[in-house]
Amino acid sequence: MDYFLACGFPAFADRTIRRATSYDHAMAHVEYVGHATVLVAMDGTRLLTDPVLRSRVAHLRRAVPVDADALVGVDAVLVSHLHFDHLDVPSLARIGHGTPVVVPRGAGAWLRGKGFSDVTELAAGEELSIGGVRVQGTPADHDSGRLPFGVRADPLGFVVRGSQSVYFAGDTDVFEAMDEIGPVDVALVPVAGWGATLGPGHMDAERAARALDLLKPSVAVPIHWGTYFPVHAGLRGRPGWLDLPAAEFAARAAQSAPGVEVRVLRPGESTELDPGAIPSTP
Repeated sequence: MDYFLACGFPAFADRTIRRATSYDHAMAHVEYVGHATVLVAMDGTRLLTDPVLRSRVAHLRRAVPVDADALVGVDAVLVSHLHFDHLDVPSLARIGHGTPVVVPRGAGAWLRGKGFSDVTELAAGEELSIGGVRVQGTPADHDSGRLPFGVRADPLGFVVRGSQSVYFAGDTDVFEAMDEIGPVDVALVPVAGWGATLGPGHMDAERAARALDLLKPSVAVPIHWGTYFPVHAGLRGRPGWLDLPAAEFAARAAQSAPGVEVRVLRPGESTELDPGAIPSTP
């Protein structure tokens, strides 16, 4: 991707994480665990993104339980950035201190200091092998710090490539060079957050639908919705806005990107991706 080199990102790194389990399926499997946590199982390899698994994280309460089966046999964890609702140390510990974790460049020493023994740093434009797939870091338009005064590292998205390709955006706003990432078979795109409003560096349903024009996926799955809400917002029950963004995204995508199949998964639901039914991507 010429964009990465033009911006001064390093050339692809040829590194390998060697830890694979026996998961083997003819079709890739995607499970929306909740918020930005997604299980991607492909070519015998199980990857978990941004695991946040607790019922309470700071001022946030989880609205839905965690599917414990999604946490079994994870080959590696992909962490997009350092915010508390994406890098949660107790949740990582639940997966296991010895499980390989891929983090943005600059965050490795900090996470090793928390007791995690197998940490690999990645930057946008670099890639590595994990089991039977390749994982490439991509840029993201989002804040780089861990509040209030913690470590800083440029946020990432990830493209997982094997028999199919899956793009996980992490947290990002739309950026022009998204068209350098696609086309992909599946795009996991954030459509909301943990509150009724969004700050900079995020996509709402409208902007996420616009991103599909750049990413050109065959299938889009909305994430970052329907999972966490501030405690005060739930004093009278589950907030009504919690489940709205995915439906709005599907409606907007049908108008702006009618060639993209939108699959809305509620937390805990999954879908399988038949490579014979999805046009191949480079």
